[in-house]
Amino acid sequence: MNLRTIALILLGVVLGGVAVAVAAYNPAGWAWLEDTKPTPAIAEAVEDQKVYTCGMHPNVTRTAPGNCPICGMKLVAKKPSGPDEEHGSDTDVRVAPGFQQNFAVRTAVVDRGTLPVSIRTVGVLAHNEEKLVSVNTKFEGWIETAHVNNVGESVAEGDILFDIYSPQLVTTQREYLAAMAYVQQLEASDAYPDAIERAKSLLEAARERLHYWDITEEQIDALERSGTAPRTTRFFSPASGFVVEKMGDSLEGMRLQPGMTVLKIADHSTLWAQAEFFESDLRHVREGSEAAIEVDAFPGRRWGGRILFFRSAVDPETRTLTAFVGVDNEDLSLRPMMYVDVSLRVEGASDALLAPAEAVLHSGERAVVIVAKDDGAFEPREVSLGLAAEGMQEITAGLSPGETVVVSSQFLIDSESNLRAATAQMLRGNEEDVPDEPPQHQHHGHH
Repeated sequence: MNLRTIALILLGVVLGGVAVAVAAYNPAGWAWLEDTKPTPAIAEAVEDQKVYTCGMHPNVTRTAPGNCPICGMKLVAKKPSGPDEEHGSDTDVRVAPGFQQNFAVRTAVVDRGTLPVSIRTVGVLAHNEEKLVSVNTKFEGWIETAHVNNVGESVAEGDILFDIYSPQLVTTQREYLAAMAYVQQLEASDAYPDAIERAKSLLEAARERLHYWDITEEQIDALERSGTAPRTTRFFSPASGFVVEKMGDSLEGMRLQPGMTVLKIADHSTLWAQAEFFESDLRHVREGSEAAIEVDAFPGRRWGGRILFFRSAVDPETRTLTAFVGVDNEDLSLRPMMYVDVSLRVEGASDALLAPAEAVLHSGERAVVIVAKDDGAFEPREVSLGLAAEGMQEITAGLSPGETVVVSSQFLIDSESNLRAATAQMLRGNEEDVPDEPPQHQHHGHH
């Protein structure tokens, strides 16, 4: 089997791969298949640089000008190949204006810019733990009357929570009254100044102990005016918000130990959205990133938020990292445990070389774009890719700012480029091997 026969077989395999693509546009029927077979005359014309070919179908070759039997385009003279030819010219493709119009070939200019990244995830609302207050006493006692006894009740700072009986507190109040009476007695008897000062020190110590036990200044003033220690003392709310937790079913009659949490009050004017981010998103989000919150209960409405901090580790089951997003909730429309949609728009890449994502042809591990040159030719070029978002693709290598790339029908041009490269390679191999063939083989080829 000679080299021309091998070239013919390879050319037939390549043409078979695009047969379906050209079947829809085949004005000359299938007779052109016979015209695509290389002949000794064409081989000699290649050596003499007198071969004419079709820009769309480089497998069609003629020794004289004419029209392509496949698409009807005018044949053009085949450019000679030589050692000084620019690298990659075998794959350059020239197409007629009619082709660009029929197949809606569109182009776009590659330029530098900022590539934003949009991230959407889900989460659940929770209490703002920085505004969650635990209500407890610093002394032992029993709750005799509970003024707030239900989870979900709203309270304001200073509201009465419960009345408590505490023997310790009663004793300390009596000590305070006794110290106050002793100071008054010494001052009235014109005692030594040193004795009066020591008595005042005892009175101040008793007053300070009452403060340490969360007895307010107003309660101490009332104690001084009455001159009698009350059996029970009212305990006031230290913060405003909603009662979100209580100890036991009923507070009345409960015995309290120092430090025991009786109630928890949460301020819902701000909430935390616990949002889950996948590992692939973590390079884009950071503390301080702004977020938008949406809930099904209020369609079309958005709340502003900001990432406050992250959990220290990724969840081993979901492979997500929890971020706590602070959400303003001044009108109290949002409630804890609501499901929310969290969206962020962050800067993914700055001063990046950007091209439309649809301009990139993906082939296994390679990425190729079709570059439209100033002389009307198209060049397939391999590129390296970076970040992709919102219909744009970052190009890290292979393109320069200002170059034009094809964003539609580029797969047709790429196919023609592959055919041209394959045909050129076979013809070059044929030219190199023709002088080595025996004369009778060449004569037999003409027959």
